[in-house]
Amino acid sequence: MFDLFKIGFINVTFVDLLDIILVTSIIYKLYVTIKGTIAAQVVFGFVIVLLLSIITQALNFKAIGWLLGIISDNWLIAFIILFQQEIRKFLVMVGRTPLMNIFVDKAEDRTSMADILTEAAFEMAQYQHGALIVIIKSTDIKGVVESGEEINSILNKNLLRSLFFPRSPMHDGAVVVKNGVIEAARCTLPLSQKTSYNGIGLGMRHRAGLGITEQTDVISLIVSEETGSISLAEQGKLIRGLSKETLKNLLTFSLSAGEVKGWRGLLYHLRNKKNKK
Repeated sequence: MFDLFKIGFINVTFVDLLDIILVTSIIYKLYVTIKGTIAAQVVFGFVIVLLLSIITQALNFKAIGWLLGIISDNWLIAFIILFQQEIRKFLVMVGRTPLMNIFVDKAEDRTSMADILTEAAFEMAQYQHGALIVIIKSTDIKGVVESGEEINSILNKNLLRSLFFPRSPMHDGAVVVKNGVIEAARCTLPLSQKTSYNGIGLGMRHRAGLGITEQTDVISLIVSEETGSISLAEQGKLIRGLSKETLKNLLTFSLSAGEVKGWRGLLYHLRNKKNKK
């Protein structure tokens, strides 16, 4: 194998370097996953037990060494039992990496997201519960996510309704959704400079929903608290008064990677089809 460089008598190859990078990435991901949780304290405890085991063996403390040996010999089983939630979270993080996305068909996920968002929006509209949901398409909006409260939960209709319930402490602001996961709630969005659209005045919720689409590649789903009407914003454009079927079609189409991009392309396609008839 071709040597990249040499450290003393150790020859470092490309495979060695790749191995180090992969191990470092895994350790970093594990650190991010357990940081600030009780799991981090347990890991620290395991390290202490391991060090004590080594010391007792060196000092030939047979009784204590035997006791610590039982713990260290069964650490793998204990690790799986204690960290089952963290292991699950870590595996989910691995599954969301761009490399894994190459092997996953997103068509079903897009349809599922559109269904959940549509059902949630119309149930909230029925009770005139205002809502603002930002769906990330390609670019991250880390600053917006960090301005709110971290959620990191699988997209769920009932959870969305709970977050936007008027008495909920997090009903103000926007919910950010990415790849079928609610990343954060109560997020602050930049306001559009427009105070009206097509001659109709814009409230703060609509200005915020429109403003974020003017700056990033996202979709904003807006439920009016005053009228219960549902709007969709994308690329600085706003469409109001959507029916349930239209909203679902627009969301599905916009989240897909078809030749016609976004819901504006779908509307153009539907108009042309209607004119031909």
